[in-house]
Amino acid sequence: MANLQTPPVAMTVAGSDSGGGAGIQADLRTFAFHRVHGTSALTCITAQNTCGVFRVDALPPAAVVAQIDAVIQDIGVQSAKLGMLLNAEIMAAVADCIAAGQVPSWVIDPVMVSRTGAQLIDDGAIATLKTRLVPQATVLTPNRYEAQILSGQAIHTLADMETAARKIFDLGSQAVLVKGGGMTGELRGVDVWYDGTEIVTLTTATVDTQDTHGTGCTLSAAIAANLALGQDALTAAHNAKDYVTEALRYALRIGKGQGPVGHFFPLMEGEG
Repeated sequence: MANLQTPPVAMTVAGSDSGGGAGIQADLRTFAFHRVHGTSALTCITAQNTCGVFRVDALPPAAVVAQIDAVIQDIGVQSAKLGMLLNAEIMAAVADCIAAGQVPSWVIDPVMVSRTGAQLIDDGAIATLKTRLVPQATVLTPNRYEAQILSGQAIHTLADMETAARKIFDLGSQAVLVKGGGMTGELRGVDVWYDGTEIVTLTTATVDTQDTHGTGCTLSAAIAANLALGQDALTAAHNAKDYVTEALRYALRIGKGQGPVGHFFPLMEGEG
């Protein structure tokens, strides 16, 4: 007789990474680790590997919305995360889906600039993200460079991160987690949380590895998974950061470039 299960459900609305290190592939593995059923809505398809991105093809906004609606109408979704939306048209369509109020929480990874500082979307898309999506976020997870754009200030110190978090919060999200992966020295990997009530500094042990592909996607997906499990937002962020740290300890040395984190590290214990 089958052992029937009804797990929480999370959704990722993001791009596909053909190399399997980031995007929906990383998100679905993260959901599975947390014993949350993962669903997805593809926004774009990338041709990429550990060395770089070679082609990006966007899906029509109507196709993105159809995927979201199909899952919500049948299965239901307790929490969702947004990743790479690529253009203003997709962003506007997804913003309308969020506004419909059928999903309790949305973790938005405002994919605008890579952790190395390269801008990934055009200025029009950035403006749409800032005005249509950011105000609807349950948790917003900008990296250093994205936080600089959203806050309108340079970020070099912990105090800068805290000030930026407060400014970004004023754009309308319920909570902001400014990620420190792009910081240097002792601030590398230090994140700052602000939810309108308290500033919290999130720290874990630094893992020395070059294979960090997918950390941003993984963090936001883990927060979404923890929210689907019923955790409050700050607890979800703490636990997500712990998960990413362990996944970095078991990062995969594959390909000729930057390998991905090891999402399935419990299966690799004894091999690290």
